[in-house]
Amino acid sequence: MRTLLLAILFVFLSCSEKQRTEVENWKAQAANITIIRDDFGVPHIYGKTDADAVFGLLYAQCEDDFNRVEQNYIWATGRLAEVEGEEALYSDLRAKLFMTEEEAKANYEKSPEWLKKLCDAFADGVNYYLHTHPDVKPKLFTRFEPWMPMYFSEGSIGGDIERISIRKIQNFYESGMEIPEMELLQQKKEAEMVEPQGSNGIAISGNLTQSGNAMLLINPHTSFYFRGEVHVISAEGLNAYGAVTWGQFFVYQGFNEKTGWMHTSTYTDVMDEFKETILKNDGKLFYRYGEELRPVDSSTVTLKYRDGETLKERTFPVYRTHHGPITHIADDQWTASAMMWEPVKALEQSYIRTKQDGYDGFRKMMDIRTNSSNNTVYADAGGNIAYFHGNFIPKRDTIYDYTQPVDGSDPKTDWQGLHTVDENILVLNPENGWIQNCNSTPYTSALEYSPKKEDYPNYMSKDEENFRGVHAIELLTGRSGYTLDSLIQLAHDPYLPAFEALIPGLVRAYDAQPRPELKEAIEVMRNWDFTTSKESVAMTLAHYYGTMSYSKAVRPEGLSGMELVEYWGAASPNSEKLDLFQETLDRLTDDFGTWKMPWGEVNRYQRLNGDIRQPFDDAKPSIPIGFASGNWGALAAYGARYDNGTKKMYGTRGNSFVAVVEFGDKVRAKTILAGGQSGNPDSPHFNDQAQRYADMEFKDAAYYKEDVLERAQRTYRPGQ
Repeated sequence: MRTLLLAILFVFLSCSEKQRTEVENWKAQAANITIIRDDFGVPHIYGKTDADAVFGLLYAQCEDDFNRVEQNYIWATGRLAEVEGEEALYSDLRAKLFMTEEEAKANYEKSPEWLKKLCDAFADGVNYYLHTHPDVKPKLFTRFEPWMPMYFSEGSIGGDIERISIRKIQNFYESGMEIPEMELLQQKKEAEMVEPQGSNGIAISGNLTQSGNAMLLINPHTSFYFRGEVHVISAEGLNAYGAVTWGQFFVYQGFNEKTGWMHTSTYTDVMDEFKETILKNDGKLFYRYGEELRPVDSSTVTLKYRDGETLKERTFPVYRTHHGPITHIADDQWTASAMMWEPVKALEQSYIRTKQDGYDGFRKMMDIRTNSSNNTVYADAGGNIAYFHGNFIPKRDTIYDYTQPVDGSDPKTDWQGLHTVDENILVLNPENGWIQNCNSTPYTSALEYSPKKEDYPNYMSKDEENFRGVHAIELLTGRSGYTLDSLIQLAHDPYLPAFEALIPGLVRAYDAQPRPELKEAIEVMRNWDFTTSKESVAMTLAHYYGTMSYSKAVRPEGLSGMELVEYWGAASPNSEKLDLFQETLDRLTDDFGTWKMPWGEVNRYQRLNGDIRQPFDDAKPSIPIGFASGNWGALAAYGARYDNGTKKMYGTRGNSFVAVVEFGDKVRAKTILAGGQSGNPDSPHFNDQAQRYADMEFKDAAYYKEDVLERAQRTYRPGQ
């Protein structure tokens, strides 16, 4: 009887307890979290649980750049037109073709409990930031939801979905036609001219380092300010440092005490297009599949878009086959686009990666096989170095050419499951002692110890080199005695192999057909050693001449970017070379009054405000930069836009976050960010790394608690 009364009393007291409000829950969780900002503003987030650490991580990200956190989710969830207007409708439609909000919610609900807790903490961290910062006015989202990370689960530069052409989607829905061939050629030319959206990853065995410890170069090439630098720690085994894409709750490229990982964009064929044979019967749509007629999955999507101060709506029919959504027309047939779309597994893999303590665990994590758009360069404290070329690779019948749309009505063209990690291209501890990938072929990743092309299906990789890969191989071959500082120097080597291929042909053209008005400038080129520096006039001439070639030189069909430069340097007509060089001199003279412009006077760094698309102004202060475009083979890539309305060039992408890491009994690292940690112009950390970036003066990463405390500038809990 006494036990029964106690049970009734317990139930009564429990029911009478006041339920905590959402804000009280946020405050209670914030009490478990400490954020320490170091002398460069890098947040070191300590939480009792992984969920606490994620809550604090998102809160800290919002402090640094809520604008970019929100923008990434506006884009990813397909609501960009509500902010930017009708021109963004087809970006939004592309997002909705692959996942609707209802589907995102369903994916969240089916996630394992541990992952749901992290998604909840993601939303709570952002929402608590908004609650405690009422002065922040979001462009669209006044509240974040835990299903949102399902849209943004991998972390690469836009992910696979950005390879789906918005222009093709627009043509399909507006005219039901293909893009004209001339427009496609122009798009291809423009794509070749822009700074490559790639990265460099280099792993070095302890056999080649002074310390005997393995080292890793983490060198993504993204748009500037695309990622922040963070350190996130929990009592549940999380202790990851590196670059986080704004709004995500895992370190995308970085390291923990025992392992380091660097992603480079892959040449692995992970996306395919299937031409569907569409039939209409009794008002319904079907598609042929072998001997079957299968119903086309048809539905509608209603999107909102801003028109002045009002929101309007537009409804689109959307279609899907088992291959994927219909995205465009190819050879007058509706065409479905197939790619990896398993957001729960992709998010699991992205997070699990950060907690591995050695090669065996890392290799097991790769078995999840959803890291689709990336290669991975790896090093660890056990002395291992490795390279995984791709991760999600569908099995296909090699009699078909999957570089072109294939016949979706033929069941033999379907994907036949996934290749295992062991079947993928993999390099582990090669005898040469180093591995490199610069978005180039894996078949030169480790000299003679590289994988052999004939051992793999042709869709696993293009056998295509680029100038950054050529440069990396030359630098690494035969070297040893590496330190973190010498690895930084290697990553900024000034030699530009593209110009060794391009410029001698220009000089020979002049010698064969002299033009007196070009003589002085040609002599500058003749005496150049193909290295970049702030002082070099030859670098300025070469860059403008090379860019002019991409824009106006004759292009034989079938040549890759590297082959094109080699053609222009050797086989293109002498008269064309000299005409383009004359146009180069005229352009520089028109812009600056002289062609004798040192590279650092032309090539600049400037950050004026926190806008996502940066404005530039020749009349305002800027910093000279000696780096060059990755198109020319610069490992320390520095690319610019050419539509700023300015005469000088201002960097917008390339080296952004860079780290060199050494693994041993303790991990050591040095890092640099373009600009600084904060997107707020009033912050001391808005631009405090800019000059260090230009001077290659990396900062030490504070990884261990004693180092963090020694450099602590501010210690607080979220909401304080």
